[in-house]
Amino acid sequence: MDLQKVRNIGISAHIDSGKTTLSERILFYSGRIHKIEDVRGGGDGVTMDHMELEKERGITITSAATSLEWKNHKINLIDTPGHVDFTVEVERSLRVLDGAVLVLCSVGGVQSQSMTVDRQMKRYHVPRLAFINKMDRTGANPRNVVKQIKEKLGADCVLMQIPIGKEDNFQGVVDLITMKAIYNDGEKGEELRIADIPAELQDEAAAARIEMLEALSMYSDDLMEKLLGEEEIDEKLIHDICREAVIYQEFTPVYLGSAFKNKSVQPLLDAVNRYLPSPTEVKNTGNDPKEEGKKIELKPDPKLPFVGMAFKIVDDEYGQLTYTRIYQGTIQKGESYYNQRTGKKERFSRIVRMHSDKREEIDSASAGDIVAIMGIDCASGDTYCSEPNYLSLENIYVAEPVIKMSVQALSRDNADKLSKALQRFRKEDPTFHVFTDEETNETIIAGMGELHLEIYVERIRREYGVDVEVGAPKVSYRESGTVPYEFDHRRKKQTGGSGQFGHIKGVMSPMTDEDREEAEGDELIFVDNVVQGRIPKNYIPAIEKGFRNMMAKGPVAGYPVVGMKIELNDGQYHEVDSSDMAFMLTAQECFREHFNRMKPVLLEPIMLVEIECPESFQGPVVGQVSSKRGMVVSTETENNSCKIIAEVPLAETFGYSTDLRSLTQGQGSFTMELCKYAPVPSNIQAEIVEERKREMQPA
Repeated sequence: MDLQKVRNIGISAHIDSGKTTLSERILFYSGRIHKIEDVRGGGDGVTMDHMELEKERGITITSAATSLEWKNHKINLIDTPGHVDFTVEVERSLRVLDGAVLVLCSVGGVQSQSMTVDRQMKRYHVPRLAFINKMDRTGANPRNVVKQIKEKLGADCVLMQIPIGKEDNFQGVVDLITMKAIYNDGEKGEELRIADIPAELQDEAAAARIEMLEALSMYSDDLMEKLLGEEEIDEKLIHDICREAVIYQEFTPVYLGSAFKNKSVQPLLDAVNRYLPSPTEVKNTGNDPKEEGKKIELKPDPKLPFVGMAFKIVDDEYGQLTYTRIYQGTIQKGESYYNQRTGKKERFSRIVRMHSDKREEIDSASAGDIVAIMGIDCASGDTYCSEPNYLSLENIYVAEPVIKMSVQALSRDNADKLSKALQRFRKEDPTFHVFTDEETNETIIAGMGELHLEIYVERIRREYGVDVEVGAPKVSYRESGTVPYEFDHRRKKQTGGSGQFGHIKGVMSPMTDEDREEAEGDELIFVDNVVQGRIPKNYIPAIEKGFRNMMAKGPVAGYPVVGMKIELNDGQYHEVDSSDMAFMLTAQECFREHFNRMKPVLLEPIMLVEIECPESFQGPVVGQVSSKRGMVVSTETENNSCKIIAEVPLAETFGYSTDLRSLTQGQGSFTMELCKYAPVPSNIQAEIVEERKREMQPA
């Protein structure tokens, strides 16, 4: 396998932008499948949406991997979901990919989930191309979409093609590099016809080409000089500059097409081969376990020691299937490799290449490949190497769940099956949490949104045959102090033999924005300012542990405490009566007694909601958003369609899809994602605290 000719790419986008339809066309044109199916067309359903639930609902729930060949290049392709509820699928796919295609709707443009996907691509430094899909839709406006990519995503981008006709009359595209028109002929658009640019588009194409070359000249002095000198510009030079700018994640070329109408998908595949990096051009590093902070660079060389990452786990009737990206070295069927987290040596009994849910057995796989392994037991994000304690790869970012509900099996006999299902889903999906409520003894599931939990409850019913009763969704509130408080707390207990003594002084304060950046997701910053051995250094970790122990349940309503900074400035200890345990209990007592002096408040998740509806319903929809304690951030109207972006508390969004449908005669749709946590109004906080007290009382 020539690694220069391998591409590992993902297709990501907002809901309903046509990712899965595009994947289906890519598979068809590359000869991987021989019949096109549509997402909502009945029949056998599209290749990449293989779950029954996906076919029924017409949405992608889990990412699916496949591999194909296009013009002597091997492409490993992952199709990802669009709903924010399944964001971990996008997150873990982008973590292991070398490039991506960001699909945008020609009418919707850059929508809320496009922005989330963009953030994820930037987090993992993934170079990308943009594809403006649905060019046949009424109101298609590619120039407007390019403007939005620049403004909303802060990306330097330019059209590499212009459309021939638009909306119902969309016929093909003009390639601005070769200055030729490209049409799709044949029943399924499988034949490309290259022709001269239509006379009426000559001037527009010439102007667009100059615009494209000017954008690219920012990355090349050579091109800049040729443009100024009005010299002939070689096609190879344009391709080379574009490739380099894309690989450095500085530039995003934009392509046009309509996957559903089988138009202009092949030029996008050519661009994938031409501009997205091969595994040899992407820099990957791992952490050296022997020396903190030291990075080891990985080389996509099949002869070096093996390093791979298990990025996705699927449990099915044949056992656990572990999707793995190989960064370095080679794996052989039947050989054993080390899990770097557990130190265990495990045998890779079978290696398979995936094509959606179908598998093809292979004997070995090497650097740059994405395969699935059977017969190993690991967690999502684990690193495997051929040597123990060799290196560990940077883990996958996992968002915290924002919504929870209780579940229980209707019949006692099914309790075991339910527990088995929950354990499996928890292992597969790091954003799906399962725990038991200590007060009520209920099984609680937590996730990224109503749809996320609804899908899992449905899968429990179908895949395990368990009827479950679901409690009303509950919001994951948080508690946080609002003002600093200086504490001076002494614990002195004498009980026959050595007693317990600890004395600590310092300041508890809420985190500032700068503190949050420094904390990198940790909810407690602990600063040790103790000097002259007033408290021996060996007791300091016990004090921090004491404070951390208390963060799990705050005193206001028993919700987790967030955003705390504790500075320990002074204290005292006793030669005999002080111990780790004594200081840990001192810190716990201090927190319990003094947290209320920080005037704590409850924080609630605020969702960024994007609503689309006909313009005639704008008034009632905005009115309803306000009645739900929502705040409208912006409204845009185009072609009699209105897009409203608002911030609404999660607690007010349950059942919103039904409300919106009834308000807009079934024509409204919305998407939402977590925006931030904000204080709950005091009257509502009082109600939540009251309700929480009732919940906690023993029945």
